[in-house]
Amino acid sequence: MTPPAGVAALGGAHAESQDYFEKRSLKKGAVSWVLLMSLGVAYVISGDFSGWNYGIGYGGWLGMVIAFVVMGAMYLFMVLGLAEMSSAMPTAGAGYGFARRAMGKVGGALTGFAIMMEYTIACGAISLFVSGYVHSLGLFADVPTAAIVAVFFVVFVGIHLIGVGEALKVIFGITVVALIALAAFVVGMIPHFDVANLFNIAPSVGGSTLFPNGVGGVMAALPFGIWLFLAVEGVPLAAEESTDPKHDMPKGIIGAMGVLMVTGALVVLLTAGGAGAELAGASDAPLVDCLNAVGAGGLATLVNYLGLAGLVASFFSIIYSGSRQIFALSRAGYLPKFLSVTGSRKTPYVALIVMGSIGFLMAVIVQDGSILLNVAVFAACVSYAMMNLSHIILHFKEPDMERGFKAPGGVVLTGIAFALSLVAIVSTFIVDAFAAGCALAVLAALMVYFGAYSSKHLVGNAPEEEFAALAAAEAELC
Repeated sequence: MTPPAGVAALGGAHAESQDYFEKRSLKKGAVSWVLLMSLGVAYVISGDFSGWNYGIGYGGWLGMVIAFVVMGAMYLFMVLGLAEMSSAMPTAGAGYGFARRAMGKVGGALTGFAIMMEYTIACGAISLFVSGYVHSLGLFADVPTAAIVAVFFVVFVGIHLIGVGEALKVIFGITVVALIALAAFVVGMIPHFDVANLFNIAPSVGGSTLFPNGVGGVMAALPFGIWLFLAVEGVPLAAEESTDPKHDMPKGIIGAMGVLMVTGALVVLLTAGGAGAELAGASDAPLVDCLNAVGAGGLATLVNYLGLAGLVASFFSIIYSGSRQIFALSRAGYLPKFLSVTGSRKTPYVALIVMGSIGFLMAVIVQDGSILLNVAVFAACVSYAMMNLSHIILHFKEPDMERGFKAPGGVVLTGIAFALSLVAIVSTFIVDAFAAGCALAVLAALMVYFGAYSSKHLVGNAPEEEFAALAAAEAELC
């Protein structure tokens, strides 16, 4: 989205020239709603294969079900609000743009930085999971983890540099392979399902058969419910590259959420129900280990190899959305402006390279995917609270704003999602206070940078800033 030439500075910020935006433009019309939906599924699909199941170890199977339902409701209600806001403000800034219009520059900065952290850290975490998965398959056993991680970053950042249409088509293909792996798992586990298997974890002191570690265990399981949906909110970041954003965005993000609710419910039910909650809650590769446990070794091998596609799909798609958030923040001056420069193929190559480099460095320095994942989850939950609050504020602040889609349930549902996102933030400290504290410190440092420098160098005619400034001007005329 490029502002018209000669637009004056808005809201006291500096206005850039047409040439500035021509050097920072994305390829329009490259993404259909089907590709948007596959992008939304791709963000999350790796979560179905591993990671979420540790919630069973904390809260028991029923505690994990509660986490899945509660966090699933949070995501569903939030997604409906995002579908509405993205149909009204289809820009690459997405959540940052929504918060900027609803809560001003500080709200926009906090939301944008949290989203950027979520995606940048998550791609580092998933790269480590990919490396671990490759080694578990007996592939490249003598190749160091850092080398495997480096190859994945180079290859998949490289594909993104070629072009958005090409990249999202590759994502679509990889996602289909991952869904085939999930379907194979479901077919293999259904014959072995037994209700008794769901409750075979011995309760600790103060626990019960239903909740082995009591209420505290259920609270600790909540972040693992998030892992079954984490990053689906990134679909609106493709708005400026969509064919028809006002209509494609709602269809794409709601369709993706529908698929993820089905796949999440199936893996939560069948891993524990087929091979037992105790095994499922402690496994690093729950789908594969549970198939092996019931004697389906051949199918386990198939799912093991195809399951790598799930990790690759999430890794690949998160690089896409993280780069778009960096691009939008940079174009508007919240981050250094060189980060938003695009190349001849209309891809934000600087943002892609910088994000890939940071993700790689985080992976090789920290060397623990679970720690990086917890940092990403905390940042994500902060952004969820801000985006839900944005929908609520805009409902009352700008009731007449043109919307291509209106969220069923309105602010009642996003109000519930806002409250649940606050609970989720607290739960991240219960699981890993150190990781959550590190994330909070980084977010605070970014806000100090915003207050000390970038708030004084914003681009007033960037799309997200124009949306907010024009809304303020209209309010003054009323």
